[in-house]
Amino acid sequence: MKAMKRIALSIDSFFENFSMVALLAMILIVTVQVMTRKLFNFVLYWSEEVTLLLLVWFSFLGIAIGFREKLHMAIDTFTSKLPPRWNWVLDRFIYASTFAFGVYLVISGAEFTVLMNESTLAATKLPNSVIYVIMPITGVLVCIYSFLQFIGIETKRHYGIEEGEH
Repeated sequence: MKAMKRIALSIDSFFENFSMVALLAMILIVTVQVMTRKLFNFVLYWSEEVTLLLLVWFSFLGIAIGFREKLHMAIDTFTSKLPPRWNWVLDRFIYASTFAFGVYLVISGAEFTVLMNESTLAATKLPNSVIYVIMPITGVLVCIYSFLQFIGIETKRHYGIEEGEH
């Protein structure tokens, strides 16, 4: 069991670290692109495509990490007035809905990735599917996190000052 947990945390950490590296790479690429265009009237032909690819991957991994950290929007003005048992049931419904969204991402993302494999990106000549393959990956992560939350296993890895705490 400990080995599986270690493997799962390693995979999870890989995607989280990849997101941070993607953000840093986007910042550097766009900065270099702007500087070379303004100073030397020269643009790196691949910079826009790579930035777009990194942005899409960063955004989708952000969705999964947001679900893991329970950062999705919640309006608890109404639910705070409900009995704890009702909130427990409502939470399970939310986790099940989130799982269904993950399944949708896996199925639709896989279909779209296969469909887009026939074409290539203009500048880098990478298959177009490289942009969309993150959809099923995100779907799998969302399914895992929502299932763990459904059965009562805490998925949050980062704790900070929550809104309203002092």
